Amino acid sequence: MAKKTGRIIVTLECTEAKAAGKPVSRYTTTKNKTKTPGRLEKKKYNPNLKKHTVHRETK
Repeated sequence: MAKKTGRIIVTLECTEAKAAGKPVSRYTTTKNKTKTPGRLEKKKYNPNLKKHTVHRETK
């Protein structure tokens, strides 16, 4: 039987909020673990900074 590898749920956290002294914004999304083995990065809106920032996958 084939090994079942599916999508996993990951949390994305803002990279610029800690340096600015503001609360971090977090988003959840899914990713295919076999196609993207590294950490996921996306530009998402941070309502605390009122701009789009880079959000990186946390552990």
